[in-house]
Amino acid sequence: MAQDQDNFRDSIGTIKEDGKRAWVFPKKPSGKFYQYRKYVSYVLLTFLIASPFIKINGNQFLMFNVLERRFNIFGFPFYPQDFHLFVISMIIGVVFIALFTVAFGRIFCGWMCPQTIFMEMVFRRIEYWIDGDRGAQMRLDRQPWNAEKIRKRTLKWFIFFIISFIIANVFLAYLIGSDRLIQYITDGPTEHLSTMLSLLIFTAVFYFVFAWFREQVCIIACPYGRMQGVLLDNKSIVVAYDHKRGEGENGRKKWRKNEDREALGHGDCIDCFQCVNVCPTGIDIRNGTQLECVNCTACIDECDTIMEKVNLPKGLIRYASEDEITKKEKFKFTPRLKGYTAVLVILTGVLIGMMFLRNDLEANILRLPGQLYEHKEGNIISNVYTYKLLNKTTKSVDNVNFKLMSHEGNIKLVRNENFSVPPEALAEGTLFIEIKASALSGDKNNLKIGVYSDDKLIETTTARFLAPRSYK
Repeated sequence: MAQDQDNFRDSIGTIKEDGKRAWVFPKKPSGKFYQYRKYVSYVLLTFLIASPFIKINGNQFLMFNVLERRFNIFGFPFYPQDFHLFVISMIIGVVFIALFTVAFGRIFCGWMCPQTIFMEMVFRRIEYWIDGDRGAQMRLDRQPWNAEKIRKRTLKWFIFFIISFIIANVFLAYLIGSDRLIQYITDGPTEHLSTMLSLLIFTAVFYFVFAWFREQVCIIACPYGRMQGVLLDNKSIVVAYDHKRGEGENGRKKWRKNEDREALGHGDCIDCFQCVNVCPTGIDIRNGTQLECVNCTACIDECDTIMEKVNLPKGLIRYASEDEITKKEKFKFTPRLKGYTAVLVILTGVLIGMMFLRNDLEANILRLPGQLYEHKEGNIISNVYTYKLLNKTTKSVDNVNFKLMSHEGNIKLVRNENFSVPPEALAEGTLFIEIKASALSGDKNNLKIGVYSDDKLIETTTARFLAPRSYK
């Protein structure tokens, strides 16, 4: 698999010179890091599948119901009124990923990205089980459509479709809620044809990604690879080839038994191309950090295996920074990393503080549009308002009533004086606020209103009160 060493600079490894797709047949990886990645993947897959079905205080652990504008993050419900909290959470996520990219390169892609986990730890392993390793897959691809090829392709594609359908159901649980999904399954697909159609569309998308598009998602579709060029520097720890040791003075050379490579000026790289063959994106890591590299460590494990076989030290390909390879400098917590960390700590502190200040019931009281004040007997001024109470909990808030906290006056509801707000629901209505003119300080007054459940204050809000100009 000879490669032009400069091709990677202006083209990607999965595109041929004529512009057609160069299908990647990676060798089945093995080794220490691959085992670690499997353990991490099993934990994350369990978390991904279980999260929609875990409840905390009656709230789904993770839910992103865009249609109904309801979001649960780690059991905390968020509504459109909490959008500022959601934005801060997303900014924290971006800063967190940027911090880890500056420090450890594209480690998120290789170890935690759902695309990589599903592709390498689910679909690719099924492919190895049915089609065999790299050589067997290449032979199967070249051979005509005989009984063996039809049987293997049909079995693989069928399993891929079933897994894609399961993934689509899990993602649907994130979107509409696990309780509703289970109810839809119980009712049967004919009762919810529109949902079933959406589910099949999601299944087709996942099948397309994992059966055909594959590594192109990381190379073409995902913007994270392009962020590396901005965030990485010579101090970032990435999956790196030790070119000082591997090339020596006279470059790499094939292995020859009982040959004194050091005396001949050759490096430890024996040019076996196993690091290229095992790469899931088809690159040569010896060309340095590239857009396609997802830091999956497959080349590290494979190179260590080869070094062990030829009695050379391991670590020719390893986690290292460019400065460590060229200058022997160890990793340092640079001012750049300190800046990212400071921003992350500040944002996290702000989010935690806002979460503690966030009330379970949110109240909004607004004057009825187009209505002026009303002058009543006894020199009383009356304004009419609409109220909205959003209950963010899974428990009903009972015996709700309003009281003026800033002025002496009365609040009268159009309907019953005391009412309940159902769990995770919005209560709306109309009320009148009546205040003596002598208690007002001008034509526009700011009122502070308390929302009580029985005699317990659960929320405060403000409203604007209008009066005649003569009462100043």
